Amino acid sequence: MNIILFGPPGAGKGTQAKYLVKKLNGFQVSTGDILRNEIKKDTDIGKKIIDNMNDGKFVNDKIVNSLIEKIIFDPSKKDKLIFDGYPRSISQAKNLENLLKNSNQKVDFIFFLNVNKSTIVKRIEKRKVLEKRSDDELDTILKRYDTYMDTTRPVLDFYNKNSNFYEIDGALKIDQITAKIDAFITV
Repeated sequence: MNIILFGPPGAGKGTQAKYLVKKLNGFQVSTGDILRNEIKKDTDIGKKIIDNMNDGKFVNDKIVNSLIEKIIFDPSKKDKLIFDGYPRSISQAKNLENLLKNSNQKVDFIFFLNVNKSTIVKRIEKRKVLEKRSDDELDTILKRYDTYMDTTRPVLDFYNKNSNFYEIDGALKIDQITAKIDAFITV
């Protein structure tokens, strides 16, 4: 089963992805984690990524798509992918569609965790204290939220016509969101 989780930074995608990975014995495909790993390794790609993130921008599609392709074509991960933060643009969505088709896979469920900006700010401030993530500066998060909402709206429109697309109130408590997702995937 392949699942896409959408939502702005701080919506809880990572938390739900970790739950689904455990429940379904899957693999979390977190673009945030993949990109932070490149930064950690101090690669040329990592340096480009950090410049984009510090400016509140999303990382170039070409970079993200090439990193995602390696994961999709890994035979040990086939039909066990939980996408957390990908795709974020129409070109990424079309790329994912092509990659999955070329690897004889499909998306089974798409969940959009819809959360307003004030809830995101509260969550990010809490996460910053708990996790000490470098990308959790408030100004950066506000830029990323606005960018996310602007660039992802077309992606949501691209997917929301599908019968496997579900919008969930991301302001709910973690266990309530998990219960809603469970209800859809166990039907």
